[in-house]
Amino acid sequence: MRGLGALLLSHNCLSELPEALGALPALTFLAVTHNRLQTLPPALGALSTLQRLDLSQNLLDTLPPEIGGLGSLLELNLASNRLQSLPASLAGLRSLRLLVLHSNLLASVPAGLAHLPLLTRLDLRDNQLRDLPPELLDAPFVRLQGNPLGEASPDVPSSPVAALIPEMPRLFLTSDLDSFPVTPRGCSVTLACGVRLQFPAGATATPITIRYRLLLPEPGLVPLGPHDALLSHVLELQPHGVAFQQDVGLWLLFTPPRARRCREVVVRTRNDNSWGDLETHLEEEAPQRLWAHCQAPHFSWFLVVSRPVSNACLVPPEGTLLCSSGHPGVKVIFPPGATEEPRRVSMQVVRMAGRELQALLGEPEAAVSPLLCLSQSGPPSFLRPVTVQLPLPSGITGLSLDRSRLHLLYWAPPAVTWDDITAQVVLELTHLYARFQVTHFSWYWLWYTTKNCVGGLARKAWERLRLHRVNLIALQRRRDPEQVLLQCLPRNKVDATLRRLLERYRGPEPSDTVEMFEGEEFFAAFERGIDVDADRPDCVEGRICFVFYSHLKNVKEVYVTTTLDREAQAVRGQVSFYRGTVPVQVPEEAEAARQRKGADALWMATLPIKLPRLRSSEEPRRRAGLSLAPLNLGDAETGFLTQSNLLSVAGRLGPDWPTVALHLGVSYRELQRIRHEFRDDLDGQIRHMLFSWAERQAGQPGAVGLLVQALEQSDRQDVAEEVRAVLELGCRKYQDGIRRTGLAPKDPALPGSSAPQPPEPAQA
Repeated sequence: MRGLGALLLSHNCLSELPEALGALPALTFLAVTHNRLQTLPPALGALSTLQRLDLSQNLLDTLPPEIGGLGSLLELNLASNRLQSLPASLAGLRSLRLLVLHSNLLASVPAGLAHLPLLTRLDLRDNQLRDLPPELLDAPFVRLQGNPLGEASPDVPSSPVAALIPEMPRLFLTSDLDSFPVTPRGCSVTLACGVRLQFPAGATATPITIRYRLLLPEPGLVPLGPHDALLSHVLELQPHGVAFQQDVGLWLLFTPPRARRCREVVVRTRNDNSWGDLETHLEEEAPQRLWAHCQAPHFSWFLVVSRPVSNACLVPPEGTLLCSSGHPGVKVIFPPGATEEPRRVSMQVVRMAGRELQALLGEPEAAVSPLLCLSQSGPPSFLRPVTVQLPLPSGITGLSLDRSRLHLLYWAPPAVTWDDITAQVVLELTHLYARFQVTHFSWYWLWYTTKNCVGGLARKAWERLRLHRVNLIALQRRRDPEQVLLQCLPRNKVDATLRRLLERYRGPEPSDTVEMFEGEEFFAAFERGIDVDADRPDCVEGRICFVFYSHLKNVKEVYVTTTLDREAQAVRGQVSFYRGTVPVQVPEEAEAARQRKGADALWMATLPIKLPRLRSSEEPRRRAGLSLAPLNLGDAETGFLTQSNLLSVAGRLGPDWPTVALHLGVSYRELQRIRHEFRDDLDGQIRHMLFSWAERQAGQPGAVGLLVQALEQSDRQDVAEEVRAVLELGCRKYQDGIRRTGLAPKDPALPGSSAPQPPEPAQA
């Protein structure tokens, strides 16, 4: 493979790499993460063009000195291995910009790393480093958290006891394990679900067994604020409530949200009977993979949440100032004497797009300020009024506004409506800001509009801030229509998802856009003769239960069945989506459901499901889990290749399929398109190429011969012989069949024939 540029071998069970790897002259990217590599071949150092090398999450304890020969290497990731030392030859990587070595067992690093001219980041966190070259200690691009720097080296112990302290063990749990031991020595643990824990030495005084579970999020288990979004599943660590003598490091992997402006990511946990957010630091592993890192003082439930930026402070009796870090101009001023005892206050600020508000009100000049939420601990009221400053609504200045159109709105949960308190406070206006005084905290919002009854409009606008516009899809697998994919997608992801799915699935257009809240429960009910085929824990009375979370995959694949006779005709059913619980009287047709939309607020959408008519000959295949549409290539006299035959050929082509495709006349452009659309599915690439070619050849003479010729030209004589054997068997059965029906004259050469024998040829 002399032209190979990228080789991706991650998430396998490889324990070694071949020496032949060094003979790839064009290789620039090699990823072998999440394997079981213990050593590396010295030939790896011969990859002179390699620029990115990722060997993280393996079992490496040493590196070959030849690795210093990678002169073009820009990025090297060796995180989460068992490295105890590094070869001095790493100093020869003169092009290196990024070196990641966190979560190993390194006690020292080569001094030559300090002299790499292009190095911009060196990650040495969570090792056993006790000493570093001075140049690295002072370098701003070096990350050293979690190292015992400055402590006595184990080689030269300060006391006999220090010489007996063993190194911290490292545990890598497989998916079949749900517990692990922790001793006073501490340990570093990587769970199969992508969670990392670091127990420092002395975190527990006695040995303890830790158990864990990764739970699907449910409304009763996931506490979310009005503007929060869930980013992960729920991690449960047991035993609950156990207090550690030192905080335990916890890393949770999540996919970052698209909108990050004025929002932050935190780890949320339960302590006693209340939920709280831990101080969280983000660590980037890849552009779309982030770690949320926190210190866990106890074990309970943990989840990753995106929330509006929160600012908090402790208000002393002397007074203080609290400012928003995400929204300049939002301030709260606490005068002296506002409280007798120190109390903790916090603020969150949420923006609303002007276009969204104007569309909701139908008023081009309408505008609002950021929405301010203030909360506190202690008594509900302050002893002295507190001054709140909000920016004026966008596009409005204190010199040009009409005060009769300016409204200050207030909402105190659990009230339903917002109250207009403009007449109850004194609004002090400057060119850019409005200031007013309050004695207790809640939600505040400045509106600029000509509308009346602003409180009701504010409630609708606030709900619009929390709603997500989504579409519902129901697709059936092309090869197995009984398998139905149900998914709830944000509106902006529908087109891309359908492009990816429609090669393997088919079905109706997505539903009309509906609006859902984060964490809202909804159901999918199969109707008109179609039922769920098997018992499922998420299936209640034939209804599939979903919980919508905007940043998680709301998708389920369901096998369906029917009690109707599919041999007589196709079954035309439907799947309907409902909010909450399904009504007793469900609509029988999509049109009827649409007509009831106004009266039945629980109904969201209905999409058709069709189970095709079964032929009696297809029944055994259906029971075997196959649903193959008829496709015959060839003709009766030269022989047929059925779809089953083509599937057998596709299963044997393997990596040779592009060569076969080119010999079949498939264009190089078409080849590249198939590779791109099925880039993670080799079997899908082969099947799509072969069956799309066969469909184009249907009814044309010589197609089977062309396939045999292409196989031979591609050095796949074994598959060509198999095709010939199938054709020969088919021809023999065809000839036997027409003889049995008397459609062909008997062969005079056959025994028992009464036809006259021709005279023997005369001897020469």
